Amino acid sequence: MKRLNLPLKDREISSLKAGQNLLLSGKIYTARDAVHKILADLLKNKRKPPVPLKGITIYYAGPTPSPPHKIIGSCGPTTSARMDIFTPILLKAGVKAMIGKGRRGKSVKQAIKRYKAVYFLAPAGCGALLSRRVTKKKLIAYKKLGAEAIYELEIENFPVIVGIDANGRDIFK
Repeated sequence: MKRLNLPLKDREISSLKAGQNLLLSGKIYTARDAVHKILADLLKNKRKPPVPLKGITIYYAGPTPSPPHKIIGSCGPTTSARMDIFTPILLKAGVKAMIGKGRRGKSVKQAIKRYKAVYFLAPAGCGALLSRRVTKKKLIAYKKLGAEAIYELEIENFPVIVGIDANGRDIFK
């Protein structure tokens, strides 16, 4: 498997192919439905988000509380299509990669191609195993949202598959 360090460089993103297996290491930011709406509203109102979006990777996950002596609880991917309505504006703001599960809508595929981004699939149903790939967890914003707050995670050898590459090729077609 090819190993990549985050944040991804444009040339790395453009070299990826739908269906390719990868191991990612570096920083990612969790964000689910509620946070996506907040971020989209901030951007529409020309306000600064709590995390710089340029070049980041967003993980559609809501980690469970950390058990004693563990960095994080289960942190598997959630269904990506729920974020589709907000994704184009986040890609326009500079987000370069997303990690989730499932198909994406036409507008997201077009935005991925337009902004030269990438959509990764993480193995569903493996949240406990994926948590072993997290080496650090830090609350960034929206603590009141609990598991759906924004967390910065440092990951090491986190397994993903390229679901949609920067040329719009889609593993689901």
